[in-house]
Amino acid sequence: MARHLAPSSGSLHRLLASRHYPPTSQAPPPRPLLLPKTRSAAMRLPRRGRRDVVTATAASAPSPSSPGTEVAEGAAWGKVSAVLFDMDGELCNSEEPSRQAGVDVFAEMGVEVTVDDFVPFMGTGEANFLGGVARAKGVKDFNPESAKKRFFEIYLDKYAKPNSGIGFPGALELIMECKNSGLKVAVASSADRIKVDANLAAAGLPVSVYVFGSKLNPKFDAIVSADAFENLKPAPDIFLAASKNLGVDTNECIVIEDALAGVQAAKAAEMRCIAVTTTLEEVALQQGSPSLIRKNIGDISINDILYGGSNAHHNEGAENTENSSSVGNALPESLNGATGAGLSDTKGSPISKNEGLLGSRREILRYGSLGIALSCLFVAVRNWKAMQFASPKGLLNFFMGGNSSVFTRKEGESLSSRVQQIKKYLAEFESGGSATYVPEFPRKLDWLNTAPLQFGRDLKGRVVLLDFWTYCCINCMHVLPDLEFVEKKYKEKPFTVVGVHSAKFDNEKDLEAIRNAVLRYNITHPAVEAGETL
Repeated sequence: MARHLAPSSGSLHRLLASRHYPPTSQAPPPRPLLLPKTRSAAMRLPRRGRRDVVTATAASAPSPSSPGTEVAEGAAWGKVSAVLFDMDGELCNSEEPSRQAGVDVFAEMGVEVTVDDFVPFMGTGEANFLGGVARAKGVKDFNPESAKKRFFEIYLDKYAKPNSGIGFPGALELIMECKNSGLKVAVASSADRIKVDANLAAAGLPVSVYVFGSKLNPKFDAIVSADAFENLKPAPDIFLAASKNLGVDTNECIVIEDALAGVQAAKAAEMRCIAVTTTLEEVALQQGSPSLIRKNIGDISINDILYGGSNAHHNEGAENTENSSSVGNALPESLNGATGAGLSDTKGSPISKNEGLLGSRREILRYGSLGIALSCLFVAVRNWKAMQFASPKGLLNFFMGGNSSVFTRKEGESLSSRVQQIKKYLAEFESGGSATYVPEFPRKLDWLNTAPLQFGRDLKGRVVLLDFWTYCCINCMHVLPDLEFVEKKYKEKPFTVVGVHSAKFDNEKDLEAIRNAVLRYNITHPAVEAGETL
């Protein structure tokens, strides 16, 4: 039988200076350690207080794609330039409310389902999310589009009110850490854009902050939703489109997902994936072979994203005091000093980090409020010419509660007399030369529900209401019932509504997607895709 020798002092130094520490770290000075005498010098010390990294001199390191493990420091994790976040169940705690809204939809149909019936179809888009349950329950004459429309109405009205607090703790901090590290960030979701915007607003993750009419620190460099795609997750189309929009190669993208379909889509797109167990158990997620598995998004560190694992991140979250005093869990700095001092500094670091984070939030609120106030003042000064239409008498009536507007019909006054007064006012306004003439629509624009229109030819003499909208904007959808009411009220009058579609992102410029939205929301008035011309 071979004899096992305890490692000498020199071999211990070489052991601690090996790949167990980053290459740039200095080897710690010798200090007394309690090691079993039967431990071989060729073996690695386990890192306690975190998932063990299985590395040995005679065996190769595990593949980064091995689920439930971490990539050993020094292994080839590869370059990272962008992070693609799924939304439901990851940035937003919206999976359970979505399933409950689905239950409400089927309840209106008289079909009894449970929230668990929707689990197999999570992350595959709302049409399949509802249609899959309908097929499983044998619902006849099921209309996916009408069901999806009703689903959005229920979900937005009951479960996704603005700032309702459905965001996961740590989501905003991780997004900002990624941006501060020079990474591009995007939302790549199988949900429709109307739900993406509503969820981000409900989670307190607005797409952008505007000051003086320009973006201030936009949260996301791109948002890709299901509207423009025929094949949803587990197909890789959404992730590939996000990669293209960001201008980043797929092998430099990290996907963060909670659904098995999303993990499979990331693998099909040849992207690394960090899975979180907020929706499914770890065993279920392992079927998609994610690179890493974490409990939730708050448990993901920037080092997990950049390097495939982090000592400091897991050491800070360790709850076992015995593990925190072990050699594998201690930081290099704690090995230089006394044990008590080292542990005190290590455990104190998260507190100081949180205090700094709270301080930065206060500064953001303070200066953000100041910026909004200044932007309001700037807009008021820029539009000062509009005050020429607000007479001193009108302002006095507004503040004093009076009601003597030029357009107010006086008691005993005939309707024809009021019409003549209004026409006279408009004629004087036009003859004054202060009116602004609306430019014609540029030629070669794509029109829906009508042939191309011109103000001087087709709309002359008519009152024209221009509705600037985007089919992915929830506020734009809320205006549609008001437009329909006005159209019906003045359908016999020279009045026309023209919807001017203004795309915010490249994927929203797709004419087929706009046409589907016009049909889906029953928009009957003329609509034109403005592109970048208006």
